[in-house]
Amino acid sequence: MLDTFAPTKKQLHPRLQSVKPSATLRINERSQQLVDAGQTVYRLGFGQSPFPVPACVREALQANAYQKDYLPVKGLPALREAVAGFHHRTLGVDCEAAQVMIGPGSKELIFSLQMVLDADLLLPSPSWVSYEPQANLLGRKTHWIDTYEANGWRLTPDALDDICQKITNPNKLLILNYPNNPTGTTYAENDLRELAEVFRRYGVIVLADEIYGEVSHTHTHTSLAQMYAEGTIVSGGLSKWCGAGGWRLGTFLFPKELLYIQDAMATVASETFSAVAAPIQYAAITAFNGNDEIQAYLKGSNQVLHWIGKYVHQHLTAHKITMPAPEGGFYLFPNFNAYKNIFQQKNIHDSEAMCEYILAETGVALLPGTAFGRPADELTARLSYVDFDGAFALENYEQYNSEEEFVAACCPKIEEGIGRLVLMMNDER
Repeated sequence: MLDTFAPTKKQLHPRLQSVKPSATLRINERSQQLVDAGQTVYRLGFGQSPFPVPACVREALQANAYQKDYLPVKGLPALREAVAGFHHRTLGVDCEAAQVMIGPGSKELIFSLQMVLDADLLLPSPSWVSYEPQANLLGRKTHWIDTYEANGWRLTPDALDDICQKITNPNKLLILNYPNNPTGTTYAENDLRELAEVFRRYGVIVLADEIYGEVSHTHTHTSLAQMYAEGTIVSGGLSKWCGAGGWRLGTFLFPKELLYIQDAMATVASETFSAVAAPIQYAAITAFNGNDEIQAYLKGSNQVLHWIGKYVHQHLTAHKITMPAPEGGFYLFPNFNAYKNIFQQKNIHDSEAMCEYILAETGVALLPGTAFGRPADELTARLSYVDFDGAFALENYEQYNSEEEFVAACCPKIEEGIGRLVLMMNDER
């Protein structure tokens, strides 16, 4: 008798045992399942831009739908030129097209960067959900650096210096994301200058994940590349400021000193994704070159997000749910520790169980703080205030003079969802 093939999970690589599916994608799918089952869900878990892609960029995609040829691995030359110009205008960084690499989303580029570097990963806690799992998949060591709510969850020079002294591996990669996902806070120029001194002292390569740079509520964003040019790679893309997450186009800007890393990543790309879809790259030229329509779009979207963030922050902090005020992006990092004793009486002892309870009781979907590197018993969560019609908000925001008026008229699910969350916490007291 011939033996039969018996598939088994033992054939999977052992590293996969420590990696779960992305928490952000998981909450999006879970929310959709509940909606499909007829339940009301306030989708404050998944961080996707609610705004439409600007009309001129959509039109550029339509006009280039016929483009079908494979493009250079590092990206379409005209697009690389446009991205370099974009960084020069918005960040004040001197750069050339040769320093730009295009990828199928910044997420893929970040994974490739971790792959080609034989380095330990340093992460401020909290940090975006996928940085550490990527390191785990590659067998890299991750070092979490504590930050504190009282300081806006920002990395400090002293904490950075302390961890750098303890790490024996001379090769270090630190990912600094700001405006930050999940906290919504950012870094001032002086903060970055002080951090740059420590980065330089220990020769740390920094990935400045500045993909939310154009989604600053004050329309100001300072790049670390201005202070630590030789050691900073800047990550960006279309997903946040241009509302085109599903287009999957990310960008890396390398200093000339680190172009050897770009070459290594291009080698990996040549054997994996080859190139980003041609129509997307051609359309992205319009986005990165910018025009009056895009500037009006950015002004409106930032005003809308500023109002909603302010509204949610004020209503939650008024009920002892603490968090820093939002400065950019579309996130808050509420801390429910004032209610810890009440949750414990319900046998809820960690942020994951707390978020499950909140979803079941209110329909509000949040992501637990553990997904971002926080301790399980710390009752923090990420709240993405994006459950509203972005197109309608952009068309009508100029009619209103305050966040209260605007949210009531244009963001009913935000108003209702936050109302339900506050009502639940009042009932729990």
